[in-house]
Amino acid sequence: MTETPLTGKVALITGAGSGIGAATATFFANMGARLALADINDEAGRAVADRLQRDGAKTLFIQADVSRADDVSAMVAAAVSHFGALDCAFNNAGIDGDYAPTHQCTEENFDRVLAVNLKGVWLCLKYELAHMLDQGHGAIVNVASVAGLVGVNVGLPAYTASKHGVVGLTRDAALEVATTGIRVNAICPGVTRTEMYDQAIKKGWVVEEQLLDHQPVKRAAQPEEIAQAAAWLCSDQSSFVTGAILPVDGAWTAC
Repeated sequence: MTETPLTGKVALITGAGSGIGAATATFFANMGARLALADINDEAGRAVADRLQRDGAKTLFIQADVSRADDVSAMVAAAVSHFGALDCAFNNAGIDGDYAPTHQCTEENFDRVLAVNLKGVWLCLKYELAHMLDQGHGAIVNVASVAGLVGVNVGLPAYTASKHGVVGLTRDAALEVATTGIRVNAICPGVTRTEMYDQAIKKGWVVEEQLLDHQPVKRAAQPEEIAQAAAWLCSDQSSFVTGAILPVDGAWTAC
């Protein structure tokens, strides 16, 4: 295999069973990374790990709920124990929650979305950084959203709040570890063609034409396009990039 910026690196990817997470796992595997893949869905996550392993990648699957501290602690420990290091992490696991305007959003929905999307990222950072500080290097990429940069008028107050929180958490963590050899960044995908996106359209929660109108390129991203941005931020090619909040959004936030 030709050497790439990720050859031999150990990467932890959450939400690896589908969508952007699965695409990133595949892209990282093709670049020679060793992969600790985590998902709350045991069947879906294990299927991705097994497929990549059959194709020659070195993978480990870990069933984990990122909203639970014990799960996240065990996830990071398992990755380090199996591979002996943790060079980079892609904190991608997330949910959209129920569609409803702010005054109709339930407390249960709000708490659940923030538990996964914001607390989950914080827990991942907490345990990833603890190891990387001992190790003396590392790169972490959190998945926010264009909804972390601007308001999204489609009845997703909890999702929007959680993704704004991920942006702030990323900046704060990056500043804390700026002199330690660890970098922390976030990517903000725009409309991306994933299972979650297709389901939202099928259920009538969103109208595809209206979503695409927000993106000047007039198309949805493919998950692989988000994976490429994640790979760059996880690699040494972005060695002077930390605390960055990178839109990967077809110019949505440029308007």
